Amino acid sequence: MDDNAPRRSHFLPRTRDGWTATIAFLALFVLAMPPITHTVLNRSDPWVLGLPFFYVALLAVYSALILVLIWAFRRGV
Repeated sequence: MDDNAPRRSHFLPRTRDGWTATIAFLALFVLAMPPITHTVLNRSDPWVLGLPFFYVALLAVYSALILVLIWAFRRGV
């Protein structure tokens, strides 16, 4: 490695797909955190397929998180 070359951080994505995956993952991850789950998703009244809405919503959020990781892996990010 050239000593005069500027060092780039490994914490920042270097490609557009990397930025897309990072922003999508963080946005979805916020939906799984307590401020959102306690205020928006905390609905025990409606039932979906025999499960409370809360569990179905969290299953959807976690499934979307896994899909973002699979998408990023397939794109080689």
